[in-house]
Amino acid sequence: MENKLLNNRYIGALIILPFLIFLFAGGIYLKCFVLALSLAGMYEFYNVSKFKSINPLGFVGYLLCIVYYLTLGKNIDYEFTIFAVISAMLFMFFIPIFTNNKYNYVDISITLLAFLYIPVFFSFIVLVDYKVYGNYFVWLIFISSWMCDTCAYYIGRTFGKHKLRPKISPSKTVEGSIGGLLGCTISCGFFGVFAISQGVTVSLIHFIIIGIICGVFSQFGDLAGSSYKRFLGVKDYGHLIPGHGGVLDRFESSLFSGFVIFFYLTFLLNI
Repeated sequence: MENKLLNNRYIGALIILPFLIFLFAGGIYLKCFVLALSLAGMYEFYNVSKFKSINPLGFVGYLLCIVYYLTLGKNIDYEFTIFAVISAMLFMFFIPIFTNNKYNYVDISITLLAFLYIPVFFSFIVLVDYKVYGNYFVWLIFISSWMCDTCAYYIGRTFGKHKLRPKISPSKTVEGSIGGLLGCTISCGFFGVFAISQGVTVSLIHFIIIGIICGVFSQFGDLAGSSYKRFLGVKDYGHLIPGHGGVLDRFESSLFSGFVIFFYLTFLLNI
C-alpha cells in the first residue's frame, strides 16, 4: 500500500511536469495557464464545500475570476477589482430574495472567499513573472513550496516522531516541518547562486531569506488547506493528480509562496 502511494506521487509529479513549459514561456502563456488553474481550483473548492451543505454561486465566482485576469497587467488594478467584488456581492445579496432562500449569506461568503483565496493568490505567479528578473524569481515560488513539501514528506517519514498539528493534519510532524524549512532554504540558496551567475543583481542573502520565509508560509498554506478539508470531512480537494489530489492540494502551499515573494520583491527590494 505504501509503495503504491509512492508510485502515485511519482506519477503525479510527471503529470505536473508540463507546467514547467509555461514557466519557461512566461508572459501571456503563463497567465492563461494560471487562469485555467484558478478556475479548476475554484471548481474543486466549490465542489467540496457542498459536503457541508454550502451552495456557492459558482457562476459568479468564475465570472469574477475571468474578469480579474482580463484586467490583470504588471500590477493589480485595485480600484476595478474592488469595484467588481462589491458589485458581485451586491448582486448576490438579491439572489436569496428571488430564489426563496435557496442561497444564503454563507453561500455568498464562500463564493467570495474562493475568489480571493484562489484566483487572486494564484495571480501573484503572474505578477512575479512580470517583474524585473521575474523569469528567475517565478521559479522560487515552486522551488520553495515543492522542495519544502518534498523534504518535509521524506524527513517526516524517516525521522518524524512528534506530531505537528494532529487535529488538522495527523501525518505532519515537527521533524518533517524542520526538514521542509531547511530543504526550502537550501534549495532557494542554491538557486540564488545560479541566478546570480546568470546576471541577476540581487544579493544571495535575499534568496536565503526568501527561502526561510517561504519555508514557513508554504507550510502555513498547507495547514490552512488541511484545516478546511478536515472541517468538510474530505481528504483531498480532487483527484486530478494521482498521489497528490487536486489542483489545490498540489498548489495550496505555492499560493502562499507566491504572495510572500511578490511582497518581498515589491516592498523590500523595490523591484
